Amino acid sequence: MVRIRLRRIGLKKQPTYRIVVADQRSSRNGGFIEIVGFHNPRTEPTTDIVQEDRVLYWLSVGAQPSEAVANILNRTGTTARFARLKAGESVENLVEEANAAKASAAPISPKTSHPAPAAGQSHKKAKAANA
Repeated sequence: MVRIRLRRIGLKKQPTYRIVVADQRSSRNGGFIEIVGFHNPRTEPTTDIVQEDRVLYWLSVGAQPSEAVANILNRTGTTARFARLKAGESVENLVEEANAAKASAAPISPKTSHPAPAAGQSHKKAKAANA
């Protein structure tokens, strides 16, 4: 069975993820079929980049998203577009709509915006102090 899931990349304690299409039996960072997106949870708000046309293709041929990827696809609106694709809309119109939504969104900073905690302070306390 083919799954759409996250593949961890990045340094120690600085995770970023690729959204990949892989065989369910392969390990988390093992072999994959295709890279279809990117997820960075360290930015505020999280950065989610999805290749709509490829994700819609893989969903249409039966690939199942993992729970984390399903949340990302809901957040980006891909799940709703897939439901419209099954109802009969064309892929080209849906991809154009997704690209227009990306273009109108606020620019994404490549830097993280989480404050660094002071010595002996947790991330939650540092975030609350800056708020």
